[in-house]
Formats: sequence, C-alpha cells, structure tokens
Amino acid sequence: MSSSKDGKMIILSSPSGAGKTTLVKLIAEKKDYQISISHTTRSPRQNEKSGKDYYFTNEKNFKDLINKGEFLEHAKVFNNFYGTTLKPVKEKLDDGQNVIFDIDWQGAQQIKNKRLKYNLITFFLLPPSREVLFTRLSKRHMEDKIIVEERMKEFNKDVLHWTNYDYVVINDHLEKCLEKICELIESEDNEKKIKYDIQFIKDHVNKLIS
Repeated sequence: MSSSKDGKMIILSSPSGAGKTTLVKLIAEKKDYQISISHTTRSPRQNEKSGKDYYFTNEKNFKDLINKGEFLEHAKVFNNFYGTTLKPVKEKLDDGQNVIFDIDWQGAQQIKNKRLKYNLITFFLLPPSREVLFTRLSKRHMEDKIIVEERMKEFNKDVLHWTNYDYVVINDHLEKCLEKICELIESEDNEKKIKYDIQFIKDHVNKLIS
C-alpha cells in the first residue's frame, strides 16, 4: 500500500507521433515532476543528449541489464530496445517525488502487472486524425519515408491498446491537451475522478483505423 509520503507514477503512452514526449516535458515542468529517463539502443535524434533525453547504449549492454533484472519495464519497439531501470525510479518515489513516464503500451502494461505500492495514473494519447499523424511523422523523419510508412502501419495495432488506460485524451491542440491531463491528475489527487466519454473515444478510434 502506498504511503502518503510516497510519490506517484504517471504514464503517458501513445502511438508514435501522437505527441507524448512533448507533453511529458511540459507536464513535468508545470507540475514539478521527475521524468523517468529510459535506456535505448536507438541512435540519438538531432538535439537529443544522453542522460537528459535517454541513456543511449548498445544492444549487448541493454541485454546485460535485462539479465541482471535491472529493468522495471522494457520492450522492443521498431527494432530498438527501450527500458526503464527500477532503482532510480524507486529512489525518487520513496523520496516523495512524482515520476512521469514516456513509454509505449508494452512498458505500461509491465508496470501495471508489477503492482507496485505506488499510486499509478495512466494516459493514452490519440492524434486528431491520420492526416495529422502522418504530417507529424513526416516532419520528424523528413529524410526517410520508409520509417514514416512503418510507423503508420504499426499505428492500427498500437491504437487498440487505449482500452487498458485510465484516461484517453485526444491531442488536437497542445495547450488544451496539457490542461486536460493536468486537470485529470488533479481530480485523482482530490479523489474526484472525472469520467470521459468512452463512446466518443471508440468512435474516434474507429475513424482513425478505418
């Protein structure tokens, strides 16, 4: 059972390109949360720094961490490994700091299955349309259309995992989405959970994958 002195865990997941990384940074800044920094075997993108955005490593070192049981969660996504080491997360939570995670549905499910003592709130982000998602991915991967096509193909499978989350939010406007997520977190803090229109989300998902 969580102690009143413990921090809480907030997870943001989404299909690639739906904006979770940007929102994690904004939420952390606004609410003074600690961002969990993942290990990954993928190459850094422009302006990414090791120890700030990710801990960039190779596959051998990553698998060594798996074998040592160091990870709270880990998954292979688009041919690269991603994982969160447990020790730094636990230290922050035990110190009363709230930790926010930028992870995919596989990692989120693993953390839920661990049934840790800390309070956990999970969010799944959706894009407003396939067209917007394609535009966002194209801007990110301007020089590689194959990557964009690969992520769009995976989208139809990833988006179906929305049902496993506490809340689903459509990221159609960054500031409004940020406000909505913060409002939902505060409602949980005050034990006044806000219901969202599940049928509306179902209809939106059906439009996204049709």
